[in-house]
Parts: sequence; structure tokens; C-alpha cells
Amino acid sequence: MKFVLAPDSFKGSMTAKKAALAMETGIRRIYPDAECVVVPMADGGEGTVESLVSMSNGKMIETEVIGPLGEMVIAHYGLLGEGKTAVIEMASASGLELIQAENRNPLLTTTYGTGQLIKHALDQGVNRILIGIGGSATNDGGIGMLQALGASFKDQNGAELSYGGGALQYLQTIDIQELDKRIQNVQIDVACDVTNPLIGENGASAVFGPQKGASAEIVKLLDQNLTHYADVIKRTIGKDIAYMSGAGAAGGLGAGLLAILNAQLKQGIELVIEYTGLEELVKDADYVFTGEGSIDGQTLFGKTPFGVANVAKKHSVPVIAFAGKIGEGVEPLYHHGITAIIGILKGTSSLKEALASGEANLAFAAENICRFLKK
Repeated sequence: MKFVLAPDSFKGSMTAKKAALAMETGIRRIYPDAECVVVPMADGGEGTVESLVSMSNGKMIETEVIGPLGEMVIAHYGLLGEGKTAVIEMASASGLELIQAENRNPLLTTTYGTGQLIKHALDQGVNRILIGIGGSATNDGGIGMLQALGASFKDQNGAELSYGGGALQYLQTIDIQELDKRIQNVQIDVACDVTNPLIGENGASAVFGPQKGASAEIVKLLDQNLTHYADVIKRTIGKDIAYMSGAGAAGGLGAGLLAILNAQLKQGIELVIEYTGLEELVKDADYVFTGEGSIDGQTLFGKTPFGVANVAKKHSVPVIAFAGKIGEGVEPLYHHGITAIIGILKGTSSLKEALASGEANLAFAAENICRFLKK
């Protein structure tokens, strides 16, 4: 029997790897000699670096970078086991969680630290970089990231722009002559489940600005600044990114990545499936186990169990999905490759108790499924 164990994390309870190992524990109680292939998964958001590093026997790298408000912070990224691929979560360097709520101000916050992480990864000799861009504190169009990589953004007096989305109103020229030449030889994939354009009522400022500390007045200014930024990019770089899908992700970081670094924006789960080689592992499996903390109608929109099930469905491999909570609207998942959805709780308990006993409950649930399969 071959089981591919490809869960996401169970938030607050288990990492993806711990969840997969709990599944393996349950399976081996019934099938001691089973082949269990552990593939910790993620959907491109929080936990992606940890999952891919764990899967590939890679390593985590820490370095000091400039944080979102110009302070120094310790950020990290992953280097996969083959040594040529880096996985970066921009939130580690430029994330909203690095700033106390009362200090959040997208007029000032910068993506410079994210650029420093990319540069540090280039120093390791990588030829491929996966960047997850969720959880940003920024609205600077990615100019901070690009400045860290050698690009220049100057005002009418020839002075370099300062940090933050507020400075974009003064932008007159973009010079990428000194952009790190190594970028040309690196494939950059961006895990992005956001399709928002850079500007307008569905753009970066209007949709995401308020959660980053922007008032209605500041949102208007930021949108005007990004509109000006898009005009200068079109004039100097020749790319029209104002309404490009995904350009508004992470406060316009998507625009900078697309326009100047020639990155490819893809759905997070698709990239993780590609980077883990999941499809090849699933082809000859008897069963696939997946899951995450909560499965509901939103799982259809690019969450891990949905992505894993789509891969397994292509090869007619049954999929069992485990969840701490099963919400409304799960029925369509049965038409997208999930054979059964199993809640792991044994009975009524507090949230604290449920989170603390997650691994034991998941192992028990996996064991019971295997008891049924063996009949």
C-alpha cells in the first residue's frame, strides 16, 4: 500500500509536516509496512517556506534586513535541498505583523527588506526564486524591493525617492541600468492568489490600504501615486501594468515584480504542487491523505485540499481530506477529486483542547479510515 500524505498546516495546532507525520502514525497502526510519502503542503501563504524546506531537506537562512518602517529586523527564507532554489515570504521582511496596529502607515512602509532577501538568495547562487507575497504592510509598488536590487527611482531634482507609497508622487525617472544582473538568469515565480489590478476601485490602495492603516484620504492619495507610478513605468519601461491582473497584490509589489523583474504570477497551490513534484508522487499511490484546520466552501478557491485533490483526480487516486472543522458548502469538493471529508475531533471540547490534541486526533482519524480500508 502506498499513501501520499499531503496536508497543509492545521493553524494553531500542527505544522504541515507534523500533520503528515500524525497521519503516518495512524496508518502504520493498521498497515505497518505501508509506504508513506510525506509531502508537507501549503497554498503559497504562511507556512510555504517551512513546507517546501521540510519536503526537500533544505535549510532556513536568517539575515538582518530593513523592515517595513525602516528599522532593522531579522528575516528568513528557505533554501531547498538541491541548493538552487530559494523560497521567500515577503511578510518575513515587509509584513503587516511586524508593525503594531497604531504605527501602520502605507505612506511610509517599504518593501526594501524583501529586495534584500532576494539579493541574499542570489548570493547563494540560486537560479530560481519562489516569492509568497501575502501579508504585506506596504503600498509602494515594489520600488523599495527594486531599490535594494540596484534600480533607481528619482524625483525632478535627481534625488533618490525615500521609502513608502507616499514618495511615489514625486517620481520622475526610473533607471534599471544598475539592477542586479544576476536577475536575468533567475526564474522568479510569485505565489499570488490576488487578481486585483494596480489602481482603481479594485486596486491595491482601495481594497487593501485600509487594513494597512490608510484612511479614506490616504487611500485616495496612494491610488493617485500608483497611477502616476504606472504612467512612468509605461513611459520608461514600455509596460502597461495599471490594470494587469495581480499587479495590485501586496500594495503593488506585484506590479514591480511583473514590470521590472519579469516574474510570473501563479496561484500559490499550483506553484507548491510544482515545487514538491506532487503529481509524480501521486501517480502510483493507492490513497492520498490531505487536510487542513478548516474545510468549507472557500476551499474550492485554491486551498491545499482542493489543489491536491485535483492532482489525484487526474490519476484516479482516492483522496481522504481531514479537518479540525468542517464548514458549510463542502459538497462541490466531492466533484473535484475528494472522496471523503473526515472531521478529526472525538467529541465536544474547547478550542484550546482541540488545538492541543490535534496530532493525537488526526492519527486516530487516519487509523480509523485505514481500519475501514482494510476490510
